[in-house]
This record gives sequence, structure tokens and C-alpha cells, in this order.
Amino acid sequence: MRLQTKLVLLMCAVTFTLIVAMSVTFQLMWASSYKSQIGSKALNLARSVASIPELKRAFNDPEPSVTIQPLVEEIRRQTDAEFIVVGNRDGIRYSHPIPSRIGQSMVGGDNGPVFAGQSIVSEATGTLGLSLRGKTPIYGDQGDVIGVVSVGFLIEDINKEAYRFRSTIIAIASAALLIGVAGAAGIAGNIKRSIMGLEPEDIGRLYQEKEAVLESIHEGILVVNHKAVITLVNQNALSLLGTEHKSELIGKPVLNVLPYSTLPDVIHTGAAEFDKEAILGDHVVVVNRLPVKNRDGKVIGAVASFRNKSELYLLTQQLSQLKQYADGLRAQTHEYSNKLYTISGLIQLESYQEAIDFITRETNSQSDLLHFIVKEIPDPIIGGLLVGKINRAQELKIKLVIDEESTFKDVPPSIDRNLLVTLLGNLLDNAMEAVLNNEGERLVTIFLTDLGQDLIVEIEDNGPGIPPEWLDKIYIAGFSTKDGEKRGYGLSLVKRAVDQLGGILEHHSVPAGGTRFATAIPKRRRDIV
Repeated sequence: MRLQTKLVLLMCAVTFTLIVAMSVTFQLMWASSYKSQIGSKALNLARSVASIPELKRAFNDPEPSVTIQPLVEEIRRQTDAEFIVVGNRDGIRYSHPIPSRIGQSMVGGDNGPVFAGQSIVSEATGTLGLSLRGKTPIYGDQGDVIGVVSVGFLIEDINKEAYRFRSTIIAIASAALLIGVAGAAGIAGNIKRSIMGLEPEDIGRLYQEKEAVLESIHEGILVVNHKAVITLVNQNALSLLGTEHKSELIGKPVLNVLPYSTLPDVIHTGAAEFDKEAILGDHVVVVNRLPVKNRDGKVIGAVASFRNKSELYLLTQQLSQLKQYADGLRAQTHEYSNKLYTISGLIQLESYQEAIDFITRETNSQSDLLHFIVKEIPDPIIGGLLVGKINRAQELKIKLVIDEESTFKDVPPSIDRNLLVTLLGNLLDNAMEAVLNNEGERLVTIFLTDLGQDLIVEIEDNGPGIPPEWLDKIYIAGFSTKDGEKRGYGLSLVKRAVDQLGGILEHHSVPAGGTRFATAIPKRRRDIV
């Protein structure tokens, strides 16, 4: 059986199923809508009756039903309601379609909310059978509830009206089915043309070619479906994940394989993530995560591509430098705007000497800082990073100080600047975040030295410090002492960077409060044989 014949049969079956489903759905929707309209009609009619002044005054008569019964019966006949019942605060009827039931208690058990002041639509079984009721309170001159109006339509009559359209729906569905069958052949032919006349074996060959292309991609590729279950993985991804066989991953929830993966978030939000740094086994990788959508725009899965970060160093070195400069300029621009406003204010207050002193002080301070960094830390990537972090600290009202004895001139070209940026940037971010909640001074100090055979980096903050029970956990990926999801990667990335540089990393509590992180990076790797 050729593909076109199969498609015709398949589309006929699908068309039949869809038409039946649509017909049933349309009937249910129409019935629900009609029922809702009847409920609204009953409630609106009840409110209209409850607002009639003559009816309210009748509650003070010795026999209220004498006035109320003929009044509401006339309204009931004109509106085709099954019943309009008026009752007092005790639920005693003052009107009813069957006069002999006047003076008896109302039934149905749904008057409670009405006597509490609510207007409701409910289904209940009364003396006339199961009905859809609109109920509203009657208010006296003092604003208190003195009675209730209940307008009802029998459910049996509503269902009869809904089922009256069944024959019409069936006729329309049958006609649609015939049209669908007639059009299925044409659609199948169009599909055949759309797939270039390919037969199933041709599609299978294309699938194999796709697999070959996937394996030739240098990045690791991992695909999950809408349930975040792994459906596809290439060989490079297996290598980075430390496994050899796809069967060990295919069909497993991605969180069982990568506990901190954000692919489920991508599926939920539909938002792509680009160039995110993460830890995968023993590797620091750069990850892109994108949602997979069908033609209707619905997210049906997600794909992650990742590559070992060290392999991207040559491509990202310039970008890292430019980004640090951009961050520094952005923060510097913001800070300078504040200072210009200050100078403008001093001039408008005619405090000219104070304005001159402020300009001189700020100029000297900034000039001294830039001169110090250019002289003692000439590497543009590290210097740019420090300028950006200093300006960012000023925005956060944090005092970030570089020790005057610092010098970082002898940084060998063989040392990966990207790893140094990861190390310095994450340690500084961690220190600044630690002091954000300080009520007093927020202080972070940096000491850099290249004297001897090692590059020494020390960063100290005066934050609350690290509790003793967490000291052995802070380098674990995903562990964080702060609230919030997707945290706990900064220090883990620092540890990975130090390990890749062949250095050592230590942390100590400061007696006056806070934490000091110190690392020593050898200028020449000790582990090279």
C-alpha cells in the first residue's frame, strides 16, 4: 500500500473522529451556554420582582399573599417561568403556581446564602421537580432582608430545548464528514507533493542522514520532550556526561541525569537561554537552551547545546574583554550622572567653592584609581573587570578597595584569562552579595600579588560570615546559603577554575566578622610532566 493510499485512509479516520468530537463538543457547549443564559434570565427576573414597591409593601399586610400571588403570577405567565415563589424571612411561601401550596415552607435547602444577602443561581429539587433557580433577597425599608424571590425553570424543559438541536447537529456533521472524505484524497495528494514525493523508506534514509549530521556537530546536543524526558542525545553529549551508551539516558527524566538543569523551566516559560555557564561533570560548559515549538506555537520540548568552555576561549577572549569594558562604562556613566547632578546642585546654590572642591576630589580619586590599575594591573581583561566591579560596587553603596600593595604585572600568557575572570568575578560577586544586608559599613577588599612563583588573590568581606556547618558544602554545585532557585554555582565555578589552573583555594572566617577567600595560582603548572 503506497503512502498516498495510507494517507487517505488515515485522514478519513481522523476527519471522522474530529467531526464526531466537534459535534459532541458543540452540543455540550451550546447546552452549557443555554443553561447559563436561563440561569441569568431567572436571576434577573428575580431581581426585577424583588424590586417591585407594591410587593415590598405587601409584606406588612395581614395576608401578604392576597397582593403578592396575583402580581407574580401575571409576571410568570408573561415570562414563561415555571414558577415564581415569594417567601418571607422564615421561608413561608406568599406565592406559588399551585395556590394550595401558599403558606407552606419553601423546599430545596438553598435559601441560606440569600438570607445572608447574596443573589445566587442554583439547581435544586422542589415541589415541581429539579429546576434551575435564580434567587435574590427582598430588602425592607431599613436595608434588612425581609424575604426571598425564587424564579425557576425546570431542568427537564432546558434539556428538551438543548436536545432539539441534536438532529440539526447530526445532519451538519454528516455533511461535513462527506466533504471531509471527498477532500481527504486532495489533501493527501498535497501532502505527497509537500514531502517531495517521498515514500516511507526515503524518509527513513533522511532520518539516518540527520543522525549522521547530528553526530558531526562538535557541540553536545540533548533534546527533551514536553515532559522533560530525554528523547535524543549525540555522542559529544555522551562524552561530556561521562557515559558511552545512549540507552543509559534515553527515556529518563532530565532532572534524574542533570539535577540542576533548567530545561524544564524553558519548557514551562517558552523562553530561550543563551550562553549560560554551567557545570557538567568535570567540565565547565557554555550552554544554549531553546524551546521546541510546533506549528501552533505550543512548546513540545526543548533542546540544549553545550560546549566545553575551554574550547571557546580563543573565540570569547575579545568578547569577555569588551563585556567587562561595557559593564564598567555603564556603571561609570551612571555614577558620573549622579555626580553631575551634585555639581549642578552646588552651582545653583552658589556654593562655588564646594563645587570646585568636589570636582577636584572626584577627579583626583578617579585618576588615582585608573593610574594605579594601569600601572600595577596592566592586563586589560583583569583591569577592565576590576573597574567594572568597582563601579558596580559604588552603585550598591559598597566600598570596594584594592590594597595599595597589590601588583599583578607578571601574569604569564599561558594562564587562561577567561578562568581568571571567572575566579575574580565570582569571588567579588559573592563578597558584594554577602555585605548587601549590612546595617553599617559594607566593605570588600582585594589583594593581588604576583611576587614569587604564584599569583595570589585574596578577597575579604565584612559580611555575616559562613556558618561552621556549611563550610564543607559551599563548593558543591547548586548549594547556596541564600534564598532563591538556580543559585549556588558561583563558588563551584571558582573551585573548578582554580583546579583547572592547578592552584589551591582556601577560605577563613575573619575574627572581626566576615570571610576571606585566598587562592594561589602557579605561574607554571606543577602538574605538567
